[in-house]
Amino acid sequence: MDSLCIRCKGKGWCGKRCRILDKFMQSAPKVKLHFSGSSPPEVFVGRINYPNVFSGILAPVVKGDTMELSSPEEWVGKDLSIEQILEMRGQLIYGRSQGHIKSFSKVSQEIAMSSKPVSTEFFLKKQPRLDFTPSKFFSIMTNPAPIQRVILEENPKIDKKVDYLVSDYDVKAVTALEELYKSKIQTSHLQRLFASGLLGVKVQRRLVPTRWSITAVDDTLGKGLLENIRNYPELNDIQLFHNYYNGNHFEILLLPGAWSFEVIEVSLPGNVWGGINNEYFMQDYEGFFPRKKYAGNVVGAYYADRLGVCEYLNKIQRQASVLVLHEERAEYYAPLGVGIIRESIRKAMQMSYEKPSTIEEALRIMSGRLKASFSRYKEMSWIINNYGKQKRISDFLS
Repeated sequence: MDSLCIRCKGKGWCGKRCRILDKFMQSAPKVKLHFSGSSPPEVFVGRINYPNVFSGILAPVVKGDTMELSSPEEWVGKDLSIEQILEMRGQLIYGRSQGHIKSFSKVSQEIAMSSKPVSTEFFLKKQPRLDFTPSKFFSIMTNPAPIQRVILEENPKIDKKVDYLVSDYDVKAVTALEELYKSKIQTSHLQRLFASGLLGVKVQRRLVPTRWSITAVDDTLGKGLLENIRNYPELNDIQLFHNYYNGNHFEILLLPGAWSFEVIEVSLPGNVWGGINNEYFMQDYEGFFPRKKYAGNVVGAYYADRLGVCEYLNKIQRQASVLVLHEERAEYYAPLGVGIIRESIRKAMQMSYEKPSTIEEALRIMSGRLKASFSRYKEMSWIINNYGKQKRISDFLS
């Protein structure tokens, strides 16, 4: 029998109190139909009934520095607990309306462009509903309410590079994303811009569901880095990184060789996506040449993992065969979105690494930290079973 925590959303089908809903009930704001608050800034675009989707702005009923309420960069950077994050997410009101993806809300777009919280006045049609929307892709969403009108109470603080590229209707979205990324604009900010239809050639601009925009940005940035990485010299030693955050354990193994990449993700019993008794293994991989199909098993986490690793390889100007093992353990009881995966990998790649002398030694070290069946990892891993049998980079370039 599968876990029902996420499926029933607090309805009690499992016979237990919902830890997630309980936390939201503790932090739920008392809201009138008219209130003001500082949006983190955060906008959200749904995908149900596409192309006529719900979209809107998230904000608490308080003003000030609210960036922490929606930033996976800050959550991982400050090592915030699931309880702390749920408490913050529970404070947000999601004021939304439904419209066509070609219909843009100027206020939502201005908030999406901002690099700082924006004081915003909301007029709701109905009281927010105590509810939440879980996803493997985006941060847990709470307190939806139909919105009548929203007004900015101050001018958003917009980076000059963002303003310039949003105003340029002849630059393709891929080019704009890469330029903004080089300018050190946060990845979560890029995803907001893309979701809000603010990048790309004018006739092609439209709202992009947040779920899709997150993966699209991670994938685009990773592909851009790989154009350089495939031409770098091969790594000359084995490097092993690991990290743990809120029930998510990562082992990242870099092996000398031509670029290849594999993710094996395991949902262990009791975690937010796993069952009660079973381990669920998911796998996607790619060789030296670009993938042609979407990573349909690991889905968005694959591209988040790859981006963090590619950033490291681009920094040291090397290519490698990379194996990422990711365990979602019982402690991970509430979904926090793919952003924490990307930031956890980034954090891991900034730490000191171990230097096993052989792949066998590396696998022994990894097995000592992992909880899932390591024989199953070894049996299904494409990289482990093919390492040493692959062609050298010189074979591709000759």
